[in-house]
Amino acid sequence: MARYTDAVCKLCRRERQKLFLKGAKCFTEKCPIERRNYPPGQHGSGNARRAKVTEYGTQLREKQKIKRMYNLLEKQFRLTFEKASRQRGVTGENLVKRLESRLDNMVYRLGFASSRAAARQLVLHCHIMVNTTLVNVPSYILKPGDVITVRPKSRKMEVIAESLKRVSERQIPAWLQLDKAALKGTYLNTPERADIPMNANEQLVVELYSK
Repeated sequence: MARYTDAVCKLCRRERQKLFLKGAKCFTEKCPIERRNYPPGQHGSGNARRAKVTEYGTQLREKQKIKRMYNLLEKQFRLTFEKASRQRGVTGENLVKRLESRLDNMVYRLGFASSRAAARQLVLHCHIMVNTTLVNVPSYILKPGDVITVRPKSRKMEVIAESLKRVSERQIPAWLQLDKAALKGTYLNTPERADIPMNANEQLVVELYSK
């Protein structure tokens, strides 16, 4: 499956905000957004001033922003949207809650990985268990009450230890409970949209896909 292989910091600069794709670097002065907060490219800063943004362009940027934030390809994101649209309630909010309930996102939120891309690798390489069962599907949707743990054989991994050292830099959400000593996290309850730290307008994504 195709994956974006260029510098991920370019994606943050394209959206002109931090998408937290680079792990610890995003919290330092080395983050490109701190130094060059304009789109990448030879004429990026000039185009940012001259560009006229259409309604479609605004909707597209919000979709790209959320898709990149959660480290998904277009087909994966569209499938997640379609599932959210079939649920009861507000489609936009269902979309965000579904994205938050993904296993790779939960591993990231708990601090076991420094980015969602790193969390995805931990899941794919069979380092994560859900309710004592090994799960290697990043898109696995968790339910309240589920317990996420690092597999016993993987508990001495340096990448996990280093990530947990920085976990205080981005606080554990209220809907999660972390036991650092046991390398275990519990999904307590489904969060409300207002509680999810995501600087994006999901309603514009609904409008885009509704055309």
